[in-house]
Amino acid sequence: EDIIASFLLMAEQMGTMWMPTFPEVTGDSRRMNSNHAVATIADALAKGLNIDASKAYEACRKGIEEKTLAPWSGAAAGWLDEFYRDNGYIPALRPDEKETDPNVHPFEKRQPVAVTLGTSYDQWCLSRIADALGKKDEAAHYLQCSYNYRNIFNKETSFFHPKDKEGNWITPFDYRYSGGMGAREYYGENNGWVYRWDVPHNVADLVNLMGGKEQFIANLDRTFSEPLGRSKYEFYSKLPDHTGNVGQFSMANEPSLHVPYLYNYAGQPWKTQKRIRQMLKTWFRNDLMGMPGDEDGGGMTSFVVFSSLGFYPVTPGMPAYNIGSPLFTNAKVTLSNGSVFEIEAPNASEENKYIQSATLNGQKWEKPWFSHDDLKNGGKLVLKMGNKPNKAWGSGINAAPPSADSK
Repeated sequence: EDIIASFLLMAEQMGTMWMPTFPEVTGDSRRMNSNHAVATIADALAKGLNIDASKAYEACRKGIEEKTLAPWSGAAAGWLDEFYRDNGYIPALRPDEKETDPNVHPFEKRQPVAVTLGTSYDQWCLSRIADALGKKDEAAHYLQCSYNYRNIFNKETSFFHPKDKEGNWITPFDYRYSGGMGAREYYGENNGWVYRWDVPHNVADLVNLMGGKEQFIANLDRTFSEPLGRSKYEFYSKLPDHTGNVGQFSMANEPSLHVPYLYNYAGQPWKTQKRIRQMLKTWFRNDLMGMPGDEDGGGMTSFVVFSSLGFYPVTPGMPAYNIGSPLFTNAKVTLSNGSVFEIEAPNASEENKYIQSATLNGQKWEKPWFSHDDLKNGGKLVLKMGNKPNKAWGSGINAAPPSADSK
């Protein structure tokens, strides 16, 4: 609550009433792409925090509507932003095309796929805030905008693909290497393999776009096994932030942190359990390895703390937690209301990483997720662990965590 109050005070003091995107002691540095502070507000309201919701909504709305969506810019909205409002995507430049929007940072570029995907999620968050305030028309409008990711989904390849202002795909195209330094001409620090999964608010729709659960799982599996395709030197000279690799998956950057949990949405939560333990063991060891990438705003540490406990919030704004594979046989979280939420995982170990059965607050539990309501007044999640996957647990047809399309 104090953090959000300081965000709103910063928005006021900077004179624009735009929600900050990367707040620092001197004010908002306007770094990063999209405006994910709106997710903080949506999550706070979904979890019953006491904030000035009307003021926060206006700051979020202004930050998305009045400020340019061009990354690393504090300028007012320009023609790129009008294009997004009219067409539902940020247009990419063709290889022979010069930049014409003065708001675009010369190094950071447009990042058109990353910004389209990120803003789609932000607009879903705006719709949740509007709904909480009883603004039904605005909630419906932003909910419709939250499907804008569909405008850049290439059905032929099942990737999010840059599209020019005439509506044509940029071709030829390599989802690993196209886009220059950090793939910024199309994505942002990470390549198309990472941004393929950047629809945290509507994984259910992404499953459908990819042709169903079986193909979705196959695409996920391939993400963790797809080779670099060229030498490490060439890969990292183009994508220096795309580190912590397992295949094309990057453990070292924010757009990837939720990806290992996505198996929960397609009926194979045992693979989430396997991948979570693999990532924690490989990249977050208690030795000289340190961190696999840059720690922006606490995102990576949060992934480690949540995942070590055994659960993770894939979709801020949706009061639900995905279940992974806890590191500890017993952990207790003391909540701000004084209640305690306990996670007990008998036999949990490096080998015993698979959930065999579960109970939540004394009841048999067959879903790979639970709600904030299940946690907020304290309680107990018991995960019986074993060394072989129980492929039936959490795989039921109605067991998937909630998405915008499943609410």
